[in-house]
Amino acid sequence: MESPSAFRYMGRSYSDGGESSGAFSECNSDCSGEILYSGSPTSSSSASSGGLQRILLAGAADYSEEMVRGLISDLESPSAPVESQRRSAMELRLLAKHSPENRLRIAAAGAVGPLVALLSHPDPLLQEHGVTAILNLSLCDENKAPIAAAGAIRPLVRALCTGTATARENAACALLRLAQLDELRVAIGRSGAIPPLVSLLESGGPRAKKDAATALFALLSSRDNKIRAVEAGIVRPLLDLMADPDSGMVDKAAYVLHAVVEIPEGRAAAVEEYGVPVLVEMVETGTPRQKEIAARSLLEICKGSAIHRKMAVNEGAIPPLVALSQFGTKKAKEKVFRLASQEETFHCCLVLQTLELQFRSIQLKHPMTSF
Repeated sequence: MESPSAFRYMGRSYSDGGESSGAFSECNSDCSGEILYSGSPTSSSSASSGGLQRILLAGAADYSEEMVRGLISDLESPSAPVESQRRSAMELRLLAKHSPENRLRIAAAGAVGPLVALLSHPDPLLQEHGVTAILNLSLCDENKAPIAAAGAIRPLVRALCTGTATARENAACALLRLAQLDELRVAIGRSGAIPPLVSLLESGGPRAKKDAATALFALLSSRDNKIRAVEAGIVRPLLDLMADPDSGMVDKAAYVLHAVVEIPEGRAAAVEEYGVPVLVEMVETGTPRQKEIAARSLLEICKGSAIHRKMAVNEGAIPPLVALSQFGTKKAKEKVFRLASQEETFHCCLVLQTLELQFRSIQLKHPMTSF
């Protein structure tokens, strides 16, 4: 008996074939840890006189408003040494990391503008703290619009291109959070975020790839961004991740690819990059969720193109699609029959394969007596 569950992300609903977790998860606060870098409070002489205690207490909800204003003042002061600014930025980052209430309070205290200014700072560590603090503030929905209004998008994109590894990961996640506002997705795409996100998807670490894929999925609700992604070469790294079970990215990559093949340019790129064999393999051997999304992508690629339908047949799509039409989720079955209805010969192949499968099943249950 079928009992498929469903999950939603960015306003879109997908059946997961009975699995409990979604392909995408919300981006949490920075995962870089509270590492004490060179130039942080504990490495300076001031650490023993209260700097370390302030860091350890930074996550507390009952912090002093005066202390926060002092931290912001340090960031804004043109005469403050870089080391002092690093300390102030780190404390604001940690305050925003642990408490939703703190995120609202820090933004209300006027921290957004000075932190956005840090995104373009020439000191890599100070830029990293600024990026991460902005990410943590962006976890609060009320802060997203003020962050964008302060001009954060373009410097976040620059940090995504040139920052430290941690800054790049957290910039991707911050852009994802901002992309949850419909009106910002096109602006983020126009600011040049797509190519560096594709680059991060291709060559970043495990967390960076997941953040990049999730950010791209959010941005690809815009047709213009889909075109930008295709032009940036998104299809090849997606197919590589889909073909590698050890990547931990099969589901995410498959959903991003489906968003790409919804436009003609994406379908052409998927065919050119030999995506049909990868999708057929997924329909045959993937999890229930993977089979369903692969069938949906095949449907997009094959609709309106007899050449692509014949290509799918030649790659061996019929047997796994027949199996999916019988044993898959309700949505997966619907996709298979929509695919089959596109061309008479394709439909005939499905019917014949189904009859053959049913005949073999009858033979196994009721074998003929031999003479």
